[in-house]
Amino acid sequence: MPNGFHLNLAKKIKMNEFYTDRSTVEGELRHYKDHFRCKTVLCNCDDDEYSEFFKYFYQRFDFLGLKKLIGVHYEGEKDEDGKYKPSYKLELYKDTNKDGVVNFKDEIIKTPIYGDDEYPAGDFRSRECIELLKEADIVVTNPPFSLFKDFLLYLVKYKKNFLIIGRTNFYGFKDVFPLLKDNRVWTGRSRPSSSKFYVKNDSFDLQASDNNKITKKGTIITSINGIRWFTNLKTAYKQPPLDMRGVYYTPEKYPKYDNYDAINVDKVADIPCDYPGIMGVPLTFMDKYCPKQFEIVGISNSLETLKEIGIIGEKWITLYRQQGGKGHYSANMKIPVSTVNGRAVSHYNRIFIKNKKPENSDQRNKIIRKVILREVFIAEFAGNVAKKVA
Repeated sequence: MPNGFHLNLAKKIKMNEFYTDRSTVEGELRHYKDHFRCKTVLCNCDDDEYSEFFKYFYQRFDFLGLKKLIGVHYEGEKDEDGKYKPSYKLELYKDTNKDGVVNFKDEIIKTPIYGDDEYPAGDFRSRECIELLKEADIVVTNPPFSLFKDFLLYLVKYKKNFLIIGRTNFYGFKDVFPLLKDNRVWTGRSRPSSSKFYVKNDSFDLQASDNNKITKKGTIITSINGIRWFTNLKTAYKQPPLDMRGVYYTPEKYPKYDNYDAINVDKVADIPCDYPGIMGVPLTFMDKYCPKQFEIVGISNSLETLKEIGIIGEKWITLYRQQGGKGHYSANMKIPVSTVNGRAVSHYNRIFIKNKKPENSDQRNKIIRKVILREVFIAEFAGNVAKKVA
């Protein structure tokens, strides 16, 4: 399935209405139980009828010790006068049945909300939704993929805690990457290789395939790869250091970029343990990033990074490889590349990192020599003893 498929699909579906399945929601939220006690949780990019986020908190309201749960329904339709139709918000916080506890047995309070001159009712950028955001302590939702950057910056602007769903390619967004680099945002606990989403759209014409299925009711079930959680909620869990044992630097295996003193690493598993300089690694490095182990220097598609390292007017860091006596330019030999003034433009974004405590190659070689000499000595000593005994 092409990388742009789901974004193209999203453009055809109102507000990117991909609804997260229960297993994806439960797989991550179970790690944050203590964060929700006495807090107001806002699910502001969901629909009460379809949202597994709202259902999760609604069914566990008393178990989690929530103060209040708010859900927002988006309504993008317009009336005959061309004005956006009203929508509604759902709130759970009152002990309506007078049994002494607030839980799923109590009434959900439904209240109309309206759009404004710029945004429809229920749009997270509308005035009423911003007021709901100000009231909330934590935002938990699946924002529209096409508006992920805007949504994340909106949460940061209002200094909210959050747990939201995105994709690995968002790591490289120019407004998202600095937050990851400065450890103001990080990835969640679960690392689903793919997650299932369903689309509430009975009229959308999509053929069944390996990536999507259509139920009898016309609901589209689609599987999306590269899904990640983004959060600023701290837990006791700490990302362990990347195990790089046995992976060592050689000039042949790790070529340098032709306009930047850094080596290229095609896979996170191939990061050498003993290289002291700067390394260009794939975006998926963020899944393994341990701040105590690595320093993030920059990213190749950032103009600020390029200026800092002295490359002005270049959009990408470029990589040069020599093959069979002929110049060949590529960051990955499997794809075609374009050249500019004799140099190729790398088609893959790279994060630049440094190992804070690289293994000492000279020391490693000395240790290896000592081990070999000791083994030789033991073998010779055992042989001499055997001869004397014989």
